[in-house]
Parts: sequence; C-alpha cells; structure tokens
Amino acid sequence: MNSGTTNINRTLIKAPKETVWNTLVKTDEALPFFFGSICETAGGMREGATFRMVSANRRVAMVVGEVLRFEPPDVYSHTFTMTNIEEPPVTVTYTLTEKEGGTEFELRIDNLVPGSKLAKEMISSQGFIANNLKTICETGSPAFSGRMVGLLGPIFTRFSKKSQAVENWPL
Repeated sequence: MNSGTTNINRTLIKAPKETVWNTLVKTDEALPFFFGSICETAGGMREGATFRMVSANRRVAMVVGEVLRFEPPDVYSHTFTMTNIEEPPVTVTYTLTEKEGGTEFELRIDNLVPGSKLAKEMISSQGFIANNLKTICETGSPAFSGRMVGLLGPIFTRFSKKSQAVENWPL
C-alpha cells in the first residue's frame, strides 16, 4: 500500500547502460555515490536478499533493507530504512534506460511521509547520488562532493549512535 508521496530524479549519464548498472550494484567496496558506504548483502544481490549499507570501517550500519526487484541491467528496487531515524521504510527504485548519448538514470523514492526527517534526508540526497554516480561512470572518479564525503566519513562515524553498530543489524 502506498501511503506516502513519491519523488523522482532523472539524470542522463554519458556511459553505456552496463557500466552504470555494474557501478550501481557493486558490493563490498566503498561507493562514493552512496556516501562512501559499502553495500553488504546476505547471499548476493537478488530479490528477497537483505542488505545493509555500512561505513568504510564496517563498524556502523547506516541503512538496512530488502531487495524487492533485481532485473539486471534495468531495475533495482529495495526497501530503505536509516538506522538513526525511527520512521517507516521507503521504497527506492533505480531504473536504467538507454537513451541517445548514454543512459538515463532514474532514482525514484516511494512512500515518503511528507515533512518527515527521512523524506527530507532522502530528497536532499537524490542529487548527490545522481551527480556522483554520473561522474564516476563518465570519468572513473567521484565528483568533488563524493571525494569529500569519503575523506570525512571516518569522522562522521564517530558521532553515530550505539544502536547503529553493525552487530545490531545482522544480515
């Protein structure tokens, strides 16, 4: 049941669809477009798999969820719960479409509770994610903002809540 609102961001990435897909779904390495976090899964990327986005030092779980759709190289959808915000999960869907000159990357967020802290965080993050994914796929390096988050990430994890420790969020 969709009880909230939807927010969509679309970005043209001047790279082949396979490049964008393979970059988007990487696991077990820091992803600058996901704020320097590492995606860990239970049993690999597939429908029904649980996952968590952890800090580069693997001590803090920042996001947890379940993969709802995994249709390479077109659609990846999952639930999304931030471990530091006690609000209902949202659904995030990434859709890749071949376009003249590259790949359209659509980042769709469903079930946002208007005015909630999670909605504000998610909507403000869409541009960062799209811009850094675009820059990595087009140049091989993250945008300046992604590099800065990577450098500052270890400092940010020092301010995480004890409840965000990875041992509290098993896969």
